[in-house]
Amino acid sequence: MTTQKTAQGDSVQSPLPEGRQGLAKPLRTLLDTSGLFAIFALLFIGLSVMIPDFLTGRNMVGLLLSVTLIGTISTTMMMVLALGEVDLSVASIVAFAGVVAAVVTSASGSVVIGVLGGVAAGGAVGAFNGFVVARFGINSLIATLAAMEFVRGLAYITSGGDAVMITVPAFFELGSASFLGLTLPVWTMIGCFVVFGVLLNMTSFGRNVLATGGNAEAAALAGVNVRRLKIIVFGLQGVVAGIAGVLLTSRMGLGDPNTSLGLELAVISACVLGGVALSGGIASITGVLVGVLIMGCVQNAMGLLNVPTFYQYLVRGAILLLAVLFDRWKQTRRSRA
Repeated sequence: MTTQKTAQGDSVQSPLPEGRQGLAKPLRTLLDTSGLFAIFALLFIGLSVMIPDFLTGRNMVGLLLSVTLIGTISTTMMMVLALGEVDLSVASIVAFAGVVAAVVTSASGSVVIGVLGGVAAGGAVGAFNGFVVARFGINSLIATLAAMEFVRGLAYITSGGDAVMITVPAFFELGSASFLGLTLPVWTMIGCFVVFGVLLNMTSFGRNVLATGGNAEAAALAGVNVRRLKIIVFGLQGVVAGIAGVLLTSRMGLGDPNTSLGLELAVISACVLGGVALSGGIASITGVLVGVLIMGCVQNAMGLLNVPTFYQYLVRGAILLLAVLFDRWKQTRRSRA
């Protein structure tokens, strides 16, 4: 038995010895992730049996490519949610970064300048979101909802209200270049999972993110610069969304201000399915990967079965609702533990 203090200063007795308390959280995370892997395995096997074309090599490559946008952005959305915040502007950032990349590439004739312009635009929006949330204490839901609107407006203004055609053929190679049978967008997603997995689990930065999400006041008292941390995390979210937007624009062959509508909900669904707590403080990169794959398998199966688009909206909405209910159930279970 160990003595702990509540937020009100009252001492309480913990039911676990001090050594076992340190093992409890990783053990719960492992159990949650193992259960998620089991769900994914059952889903994958079921779809392989019921849908003849599902387990083909071509479909597996297509499945990976189809989740690159959600998967890439979910790696940083995981960090934002782990902070106890949320970012609803990622879809607008993807569209804006793609339009900027298309405009700058066509104007300058340089793919490098165009790519840097698109990524910088995304990073600037993300950092601005972080500054507003951290400096003025505005709820991130409201701040990024406002950003979602004005950034989408910036995309329309930059493009003149229409899709921007790209006049530099080399730009298209970004989306089609391949290595070992996988295209650059897939490798980018894999790289993001590796980088942010290491960042979350093996660095003080990741520990500070989780600590801030768990209790921001305690993290600040422990010496964490919470304001700077939030700006950096939101900035990283913007940069990664910008990269995803540039690659999507290369795959489409044009900068479209209408693209990626509703993407933010799919990304949040994947993260919550993967065990990231909406209340902050808990995140697992392997869980998020499985959440992304579950979302991708369901979407891929609906496509192979020719499910009408409006029924697909129902399914995606149901997945989001189930993810939130699952998160609520886990929070209740933790509070009783």
